[in-house]
Amino acid sequence: MKALVTGGAGFLGSHLVDALAAARDEVIVLDNLHRATLANIDGHLSAKDVKFIEGDIRDYTVVRDAAAGVDVVYHLAAQSNVIGATQDADYSFTTNVIGTYNVLKAAASTSVRRLVFASSREVYGEPESIPVPENAPFNAKNAYGASKVAGEAYCRAWQTTIGLECQILRLANVYGPRGRDRVIPIWLARARRGEPLELYGGDQLIDFVWVATAVEALISAAQCELSGPINVGSGTGVTLPHLAHRLLEATGSLSNLRALPARAVEVVRFVADVRQMQRVLGVTPDPEPLAHLSDCLAEYPSPALSSAAS
Repeated sequence: MKALVTGGAGFLGSHLVDALAAARDEVIVLDNLHRATLANIDGHLSAKDVKFIEGDIRDYTVVRDAAAGVDVVYHLAAQSNVIGATQDADYSFTTNVIGTYNVLKAAASTSVRRLVFASSREVYGEPESIPVPENAPFNAKNAYGASKVAGEAYCRAWQTTIGLECQILRLANVYGPRGRDRVIPIWLARARRGEPLELYGGDQLIDFVWVATAVEALISAAQCELSGPINVGSGTGVTLPHLAHRLLEATGSLSNLRALPARAVEVVRFVADVRQMQRVLGVTPDPEPLAHLSDCLAEYPSPALSSAAS
């Protein structure tokens, strides 16, 4: 199979590239390196079956050329940070909405069989009840969520009018090595430095899903019977104070929690209903959502270890 991964040098994208390359698929990676880094896919840059293109999905010609001869498009490229999308709404809109339009248009004009669209739990906003099923209403609370609602709408329109197969996955909070700009990597870095863990609000209940589970879901979504949108999560909620306790325990840090005012754009409570993920994709989440925290620690060595290494 030949696959195009937009955003393939980013956190989730690079893990997907690892898995596709391990399966000996031919992979085209398209990334503008706005938030990503080539270090994430460094081991693949000299491989004959992995090709990297530095380009922006806002440029239709670049996307069309990258999609030529591709069987499946995994569309992960996005401004995927809630705070970043709020601070730069123009970039979020042009990347997440216009960029998605370009990817769909390019896929429809080439030989692409299916497009897998990485949507987000942010489309639901603050849900009425937990766990949240896929038929819960859209109620986006921020610019990022709104852009993903628009992306899903375009996917459905392209599938209905053009016939392009589009499988939508609504991702919960994915964590793992190479993550950045999210609570787990931010808190790990601060814990290692002995700095306070900044807790905005404190009422959050978050669905953390291990990156390998998300990658398994993405790969299955390219092959499964076509379905409506599917949640990808752990199905278990974790409070931020509990997360802080686990991180401090894992790092041996003496950092404390610093309470700060809640940020209005952030969704406070979300847990995914993952029955569709299990039934359609055949993916079962870990029974303990934070079971892999220790796998993230190597990127954040303690200051004592860092000094000894130098």
